[in-house]
Amino acid sequence: MKIAVISDIHENFHNLILALNIINERDVDQIICLGDLMNTGVAKILSIQKMPSHLIWGNNDGEKVEIVTTALRPQSNLTCSLSTYDFLEYDGRKIFATHYDDLAVPMAKSGLYDAVFYGHNHILKVDKIGDVHCVNPGEIAAQKTGTGSFIIYDTKANEIETIILENIVTLKSDLTMDYFNKHIEELGFRSKDAMQLKSEN
Repeated sequence: MKIAVISDIHENFHNLILALNIINERDVDQIICLGDLMNTGVAKILSIQKMPSHLIWGNNDGEKVEIVTTALRPQSNLTCSLSTYDFLEYDGRKIFATHYDDLAVPMAKSGLYDAVFYGHNHILKVDKIGDVHCVNPGEIAAQKTGTGSFIIYDTKANEIETIILENIVTLKSDLTMDYFNKHIEELGFRSKDAMQLKSEN
């Protein structure tokens, strides 16, 4: 099973599209998002992907009620954690996923998990503590580091692959709902869905 782990999107729709294009090309089975969407449009995009997405809450997600409402819609492929961390299991691999970086090392040192994924500080870091992967996928936003990145975790091989995005955008003015509305069909929405989402925004 292939799991894409993304974090800290900060409403950068352009870079999110780049990441999702790669994720779809690579036949990823599951997306884990470690929070900081900053715009409910990000949740709407994740909710209509062909593979399921699971959101871990960050400290900058936008309107949580609207995000949960999106997740609860019929045919939505988005689920949400109850907190800023979650205990997950895929293919027998135990995963601790959290937004905050301060929980990562202690949970990895516990030895209870195959992988620990964390975000928040936007810094790409792929480590191992004992036999436990301890990984920050970096930021989709490319806001702090100037680099857009995410990782793919292969549960069968128990291996991490780092993906660096090319042709990223970092200018805030290019990333808002105007961009989302302009490129809404490119993001994968069918025409009916696009009209509905435009009317909601």
